[in-house]
Amino acid sequence: MTSASALFQGQTPLAVRMRPTSLDEVAGQGHLLRPGSPLVTLAGADSSASVSAVSVILWGPPGTGKTTLAQAIARSSGRRFVELSAITAGVKDVREVMQEALTQRDLYGQSTILFLDEIHRFTKAQQDALLPGVENGWVVLIAATTENPSFSVISPLLSRSLLLTLRPLGDDDLGALVDRAVTDPRGLAGGVVLSAEARSALVRLASGDARRALTALEAAASVAADDATRDDAPHPDGTDDDADGPDDAGADDAGADDADADDDDAGADDADADDDDAGGETAADGDDRPVITGDHIAQAVDRALLRYDRQGDEHYDVISAFIKSVRGSDVDAAVHYLARMIEAGEDPRFIARRLVISAAEDIGLADPQALQIAVAAADAVAFIGMPEGRIPLAEATVYLATTAKSNAAYNAINAAIADVRAGGFGRVPLHLRDAHYPGAKRLGHGKGYKYSHDSDIGIVAQQYLPDELRGRQYYQPTSHGAERDVSARLEKIRRILDGG
Repeated sequence: MTSASALFQGQTPLAVRMRPTSLDEVAGQGHLLRPGSPLVTLAGADSSASVSAVSVILWGPPGTGKTTLAQAIARSSGRRFVELSAITAGVKDVREVMQEALTQRDLYGQSTILFLDEIHRFTKAQQDALLPGVENGWVVLIAATTENPSFSVISPLLSRSLLLTLRPLGDDDLGALVDRAVTDPRGLAGGVVLSAEARSALVRLASGDARRALTALEAAASVAADDATRDDAPHPDGTDDDADGPDDAGADDAGADDADADDDDAGADDADADDDDAGGETAADGDDRPVITGDHIAQAVDRALLRYDRQGDEHYDVISAFIKSVRGSDVDAAVHYLARMIEAGEDPRFIARRLVISAAEDIGLADPQALQIAVAAADAVAFIGMPEGRIPLAEATVYLATTAKSNAAYNAINAAIADVRAGGFGRVPLHLRDAHYPGAKRLGHGKGYKYSHDSDIGIVAQQYLPDELRGRQYYQPTSHGAERDVSARLEKIRRILDGG
């Protein structure tokens, strides 16, 4: 197969051509493909209708292999495979599939796998039409959804199916998938060389989505091929760009020594750069295959390539700058770093968790509403996913960056923990000890305890800390935001508790 034919195999997308034909080729999802798991059992089961098989609902982000798993199971098991999309199919289509599946079972003893994509788009009435076939075993339903089935799939169908959650592909899985697509005859068939820089960029941009990685690879291969074609084209004036004129020859000879020296210096830098690159290739001398570079990836996806490694220093540097910008009330810097993380494919749940921590640590009681907004943003991201999840993340970031700040509660718990770790905890005062069990009062537990609500003001003079820590004050409120009121109230409370 020539390079050209490898790069452009008709109009079939690379992601479709590279779809695994068996479960052994599936990248990722190892938690669902262990020996004896429902999917492996389903793929290896006898295709005859006499062998029962359980229906499954596959829930996961786009590009994690829902359609791939369904087709691989069908091929491996030898079952008849029918695919419907909830976007275009209706109740009539479902009933026709059910009737044909019943006929195939009764006349030929062959069972049918019905793969229904985007099941969350089906109305309740449309999902009801699936129930007879699933319940009576006319079909083995494999339904796919990107939305939480608890909210989008009717309960009777959920109770008759196994719910399996697919995870975004890891970087190693995506890298292996990209490498296979470059060399596999179904893919690019070795028609291009993928540089280490481009490979890393593809993995980073994919953010766990195999389809996105392969689509970007295919587009980048096309850009690289076009560049290679232009480089090989003859110069308009009929000369070779590399040809030396008469005047150039002397200059070349004169500068040979300097060039050698420069090459030596540059070589050291190149060697270091090569050592830093992991994976990927460079074209060997005499190899005329196009080389896909990071620039080709950037051109193909029409976006700048961010230097960002989710497991490396840049990951920690950017999130550190993000949180410090929120703490420092620089809302513009905070939004900038948020955008960098989102565009680099950072896990939005990680960003949300950091916002929740910041709301409690850096804002605290200066604005108690901040924690509620951060938690709401985290819930929203988990519920709606990306890219829309960027909106509640931005809302929480802006709110936290612009509101009043206090770390008094954070300092209070740290100081208390330091005392406990240092052995400063003492015994619980007798009047505060549990007195509900027989014999407790005989030990003096609860004796002298004053019930706060018996006081008109709801507070009574009473010792609560152990004797060793009496008078210790951990919480020191600031005068910022809502904590200003807390500070004035706390001063009165402590005076009453001390009997003043």
